[in-house]
Amino acid sequence: MTASIMTWPILSVVTFLPVVGALAIYVIRGSEETGARNARWIALWTTVITFAVSLILVQRFDPSSPEFQFVEKAPWLAAGIGYHMGVDGISLPLVILTTALMPFCIIASWKSVTLRVREYMMAFLILETLMVGTFSALDLVLFYLFFEGSLIPMFLIIGVWGGPRRVYATFKFFLYTLLGSVLMLLAIIALYLQVGTTDIPTLLHSNLPRNLQTWAWLAFFASFAVKMPMWPVHTWLPDAHVEAPTAGSVVLAAILLKMGGYGFLRFSLPMFPLASADFAPLIFTLSVIAIVYTSLVALMQEDIKKLIAYSSVAHMGFVTMGIFAGTTQGIAGGVFQMVSHGIVSGALFLCVGVVYDRMHTREIAAYGGLVNRMPLYAMVFMVFTMANVGLPGTSGFIGEFLTLLGTFRVNIPTATVATLGIILSASYALWLYRKVVFGAMVKPSLASIKDLTWREGVTLAPLVVLTILFGVYPKPVLDMSAASVNLLVQNYASALTAVKAAALLP
Repeated sequence: MTASIMTWPILSVVTFLPVVGALAIYVIRGSEETGARNARWIALWTTVITFAVSLILVQRFDPSSPEFQFVEKAPWLAAGIGYHMGVDGISLPLVILTTALMPFCIIASWKSVTLRVREYMMAFLILETLMVGTFSALDLVLFYLFFEGSLIPMFLIIGVWGGPRRVYATFKFFLYTLLGSVLMLLAIIALYLQVGTTDIPTLLHSNLPRNLQTWAWLAFFASFAVKMPMWPVHTWLPDAHVEAPTAGSVVLAAILLKMGGYGFLRFSLPMFPLASADFAPLIFTLSVIAIVYTSLVALMQEDIKKLIAYSSVAHMGFVTMGIFAGTTQGIAGGVFQMVSHGIVSGALFLCVGVVYDRMHTREIAAYGGLVNRMPLYAMVFMVFTMANVGLPGTSGFIGEFLTLLGTFRVNIPTATVATLGIILSASYALWLYRKVVFGAMVKPSLASIKDLTWREGVTLAPLVVLTILFGVYPKPVLDMSAASVNLLVQNYASALTAVKAAALLP
């Protein structure tokens, strides 16, 4: 049975199942202690079942077809605006990344979150629905609601359960992202007035006027650049990461940042190909600055979370560079890098959470000599540090190599300067590892620090396996996205060829 003629709405089930879990937490009441315990278990089982159901998508997905699969359509708001869901080879890896990482977020919060546990778990479950919906929506209005809606639970997660400067960080995060998105809403209205529908597959096949493409591209870019985040609108990210609880940082780095990259792949490149080609030099410039500049800034950090946050901006620079190269290797590398970075950055923030729970500080200077007391932790942290650097044999290498290869084919100077970023990433990542894991034990309290507990081991072990597996055998992710990437590149190239041919006509 092909994926597109399934009789039950599996995509809606995967999307809205976490909301059912959130409602269950709300309904099942009890004493504060009982309610907290129930909330944890309901959240864990909901995320595990959601992940299990999402694996049916992988099993029944046809990787040879570039078309949207598991499509669901229903009338909704008005003529041309409907409830339309579906996934292809570009969105499915991100849906699976989301559902796979959520159980780890719940486990990571098991002991560390003691305040308003029910509300915390509900916020995470609602956030999961909004993130999966963003990657599955095939209507612009529906996409916008999911895309913007994800701001609200994240705002609460940082604002209620965050650090001392959480209010400042949340408002900065909210205002930056909302400002960009207002422009996207105006572009959606303009597209609706032009074509008469907000249906994404219809818009992908509409030949939009060049002038509208330019303005719509800039409006969408304003929203996606902040979400990625690209330099120079990246400054909200380090603040948000530092103040966010551990699981909040994992979701922010691993999934929310990918919404910007997904937006470029789903809208900017296929819907506005002429504008994308016109603005590619701008993207290359911003990407190279992000890669080099934020890597240098990372070298100067004193807070572990801030250092990893700046490294995320640098790694997203590779993604935008690969996407706008418009080549098969560049775009395939961009998709793979998003999945790889989701696993690796999420794991790094979990590693920070492990030592923070013991020492209650993120200052790099406060640590040293952890290898003597936490050998298992030192080994796990090393795997993710090496993947962050892009060491061959880890998933980080595949994404960076493909994006550089794809960019090298169209713009040699950009690819050459971006390669500096790999050297700089090795500098800050290895410096951090040496300071934290080796060196002298600066604090007496470090002498009694405990190694990974079984709960932390269960959380980190699958991520270690995936990091190495995808580094050695990247085929599952690359094959899943290959047909959709090829179609995207083909349509992009043919749109540019048609314009060049028209320009040659007398």
